[in-house]
Amino acid sequence: MKRLRRPNWMPIDPYVLLLLGTVGLAALLPARGTGADVASGASTAAIAFLFFLYGARLSTREALDGLKHWRLHVTVLACTFVVFPVLGLAARGLVPVFLTDPLYQGLLFLTLVPSTIQSSIAFTSIARGNVPAAICAGSFSSLVGIVVTPLLAATLLGSGGGGFSAGSVVGIVLQLLVPFVAGQLLRRWIGGFVSRHRKALGLVDRGSILLVVYTAFSEGMVQGVWHQVSPARLGGLLAVEAVLLAVMLLLTWYGAKALRFGREDRIAIQFAGSKKSLAAGLPMASVLFGAQASLAVLPLMLFHQTQLMVCAVIAKRRSHDPVEEAEVTVPDRTGHAPTGAGTGTRSG
Repeated sequence: MKRLRRPNWMPIDPYVLLLLGTVGLAALLPARGTGADVASGASTAAIAFLFFLYGARLSTREALDGLKHWRLHVTVLACTFVVFPVLGLAARGLVPVFLTDPLYQGLLFLTLVPSTIQSSIAFTSIARGNVPAAICAGSFSSLVGIVVTPLLAATLLGSGGGGFSAGSVVGIVLQLLVPFVAGQLLRRWIGGFVSRHRKALGLVDRGSILLVVYTAFSEGMVQGVWHQVSPARLGGLLAVEAVLLAVMLLLTWYGAKALRFGREDRIAIQFAGSKKSLAAGLPMASVLFGAQASLAVLPLMLFHQTQLMVCAVIAKRRSHDPVEEAEVTVPDRTGHAPTGAGTGTRSG
């Protein structure tokens, strides 16, 4: 069967159209009541299955190599918990012209939450980047964020509700680390099957993102957070967030180049260092903001949707880089060319 290709004249990537369609579906038919519980459970299961597949797909050596890439992890953490908050504090000057004070508080909060995991890994994989490093960077960011995000929020937002629950730690362990370890343990028996069906199972990457988008947007529609701000203020918030995302995408890409990372590492840094986790931010906001959490997470929800659509386009474009451009000539941390350099064999 001949593979369908996107017409050259089509300005929008088909996956972006799927994302927009998912948002539209959530707006028209948001999950409510039992349906919301089912959607939330399915989203949780999809993410867990995604990590099980990554555990089964990666050799233990690859995982350890990714974990030892300390320069990359420090770079991602600096982007997530230093550069982002600094830009958030600088945005205070946009009040009250572009943002109301509550919207600014929400914008500042989004700059404090950890990076995404599942979408960072999926986009890194699509773009043929360093997937093992992306897994470790995203997971490490989420674990660090459990402690750092509430502390930063309590300090910068002046909230007395800073803190985190043991349930959040257990949730991350059960949803992310346990499936990954299970995949690693079972890799001896199922690794071959996973490798042979990599393309088919790759649909889980994109499907999990679509499910998370639908679940999150449905929750926002049901809570009515979209009706608590005027269209003008909403437009101002979107403009500010678009600039914030653009600045972080440029800083992570060219900053990583200045730090002499190779192409695959730069891709992992860009996707892990420029995004924010809605899944981690929502429960934290409920603790920090209480009854005002729905409005506080509005900037995060909008940023989350924007980053997915923009990064989907970037990942797709990076996946089509010519082999000669994908070849890495800059030495990595060991002084050698990264794995797969010059071959273009990194799976997408």
